Amino acid sequence: MTSYKELGLVNTRDMFKKAVKGGYAIPAYNFNNMEQLQAIVQACVETKSPVILQVSKGARDYANINLLRNMARGVVEYAHELGCDIPIVLHLDHGDSFETCKECIDNGFSSVMIDGSHLPYEENVALTKKVVDYAHQFDITVEGELGVLAGIEDEVSSETSHYTKPEEVEDFVSKTGVDSLAISVGTSHGAYKFTAAQCTRNADGILVPPELRFDILKEVEKKLPGFPIVLHGSSSVPQEYVKMINEHGGKLKDSVGIPEEQLRKAAKSAVCKINIDSDGRLAMTGTIRRILDEKPAEFDPRKYLGPAREALKEMYMHKNKYVLGSAGHALD
Repeated sequence: MTSYKELGLVNTRDMFKKAVKGGYAIPAYNFNNMEQLQAIVQACVETKSPVILQVSKGARDYANINLLRNMARGVVEYAHELGCDIPIVLHLDHGDSFETCKECIDNGFSSVMIDGSHLPYEENVALTKKVVDYAHQFDITVEGELGVLAGIEDEVSSETSHYTKPEEVEDFVSKTGVDSLAISVGTSHGAYKFTAAQCTRNADGILVPPELRFDILKEVEKKLPGFPIVLHGSSSVPQEYVKMINEHGGKLKDSVGIPEEQLRKAAKSAVCKINIDSDGRLAMTGTIRRILDEKPAEFDPRKYLGPAREALKEMYMHKNKYVLGSAGHALD
């Protein structure tokens, strides 16, 4: 077994306490490859932001768990080399079984999510508690989930959303012992979060999605004062990248995300972790498509992956500063 402490990682416990108290959210950025990882760490070092490096089950299968462990060790050293020892968490996103969570715990992850939200309530409680009991032996933090998000991202998919029931959260946290709770208040997975029929159009003809259910969030906060809340499916789907993809051969239509001002409002509440994946995919894909379209003879991966990495870095810096509010809090 490899302890995350040997890798220089931290768990989320103190990180979340500081975020709740400070009125900001920790960025939880998903990654699949070296360029994404470099962009995340560079952005968070330059903005002095703590960060959660998220690995989905699909990304874990794609990259190999042993390689991921050593990549995590490397980014801790990389951050130090860049000049700031920011707190870094390696987190399993949407673990679908006890076995998956255990494998990550045993291989250096400092935090795991067990997603039993698709199960009947009591089965979700039992599965989540089993993971918590195992993880807490090694001081590893666990995220659970109540409510179901619509959309598709990696293996996680649902045609419809089911909002979190505030009356269940206190019982769930008490019975499971989870360290944080992901809730459903209107966010959704993937780039296609809302249909055009669910949105209105502003004066410029741009689709505007319905507002998040802040009333549910408020009720959850009343039931669990000061408890760390997590938002999944929180990409804003920047339209400049949707446009870039489509102008250079892509076919993304009516892709609508969560407005950044709504995420900033959520980050000032008990929401202390906000997950962002699709935005990174869009920025990277848009940049690569543009370069290969404009320079069809290019075949050196560094010539298109390098600019894609820079686009990701700039986007993550923007998120840390102006959306999540995490910039400047790495050394709190």
